[in-house]
Amino acid sequence: MLYWIKLPKKLEIIMNEYQLINKYFRKLSLNNIPAKKLNDDVFFDKSNKLVISVDAYNEGVHFPNFNHPDLVAKKVIRSSISDLISKGVKPKYYFISGSGNKKKFTKKNLKKLSSSLMQEQNRFNIKLSGGDTTFSNKVNFTVTVVGFSNKIIERNKARLNDDIYITGNIGDSYLGLRLIKGKIRLSPKKKKYFVSKYYIPEIPFKIFKNINKFANTSMDVSDGLFSDMTKLINKQNLNYEIYLNQVPISSQLNLYLKKNKLNKLNYIHFGDDYQILFTASPKNRKLIKSIASKINQKITIIGKILSGKKRNVIKIDNKSLNISDFKGYNHSF
Repeated sequence: MLYWIKLPKKLEIIMNEYQLINKYFRKLSLNNIPAKKLNDDVFFDKSNKLVISVDAYNEGVHFPNFNHPDLVAKKVIRSSISDLISKGVKPKYYFISGSGNKKKFTKKNLKKLSSSLMQEQNRFNIKLSGGDTTFSNKVNFTVTVVGFSNKIIERNKARLNDDIYITGNIGDSYLGLRLIKGKIRLSPKKKKYFVSKYYIPEIPFKIFKNINKFANTSMDVSDGLFSDMTKLINKQNLNYEIYLNQVPISSQLNLYLKKNKLNKLNYIHFGDDYQILFTASPKNRKLIKSIASKINQKITIIGKILSGKKRNVIKIDNKSLNISDFKGYNHSF
């Protein structure tokens, strides 16, 4: 979608992230096969078994503020390593660059940041391997994650009639963000739960060992369920349908929605979930169910891949809604 703003003497187009890449940067990668034409979440050099992802996080965009540096650290690490996990690759090394100022990077905050990073290293068995620091008015981080593998699960490899799956639950993070921004109020206990889901997503770490056994295509959900599903198959002549009633949400979110008579649809498409979205052949249903039980990971069928002659829809009982009305987060410039 194009967004327009009126400037004093001319009208200028604001592009989203993918339009910007297509117009200015994709041509720079055409002779670089591991770059995947800049249409995947990772760089994959098969000959060297090297897999790399890079993510940037800006205060006021990817996290509201730097009041809780320990929580911000967990969010940027978990959301960064989820890219490799979704590709069936174990993250091994990470590099983190940060920019800020003396008001934000106080000794107290830096100590909290360092301690939290150590906790994440121990939890996911990853190692800090370098980075950089510089001055800025707002806090920003760039995280590079490195892993090694013989293969990855790429985007744009879905097949007609594939089942669409999601791990875990989605929607809790969006409610947590609304609480952080003061848009709604809940009891301290409930607020703590949802805010924690925003800052400390329960990424499906163990799935990296098994997802290669059944997934045709895969990515993590960062910008929103429907938005990321579209990105997952954006180069294929395929479409999809999502069954709203089957999209998994937590019992806490379900209770909140019912109590306040709110529409589930408005809470599941905003992103920051960092669950894994993938497609697989219907013949793999028993295998996926068995592996999910073995690793204690919730995995749910939420839709189906359709012919390109049809359109992307959300199915609610016997009704169909247009996906384009629920786009999720959009990086615009």
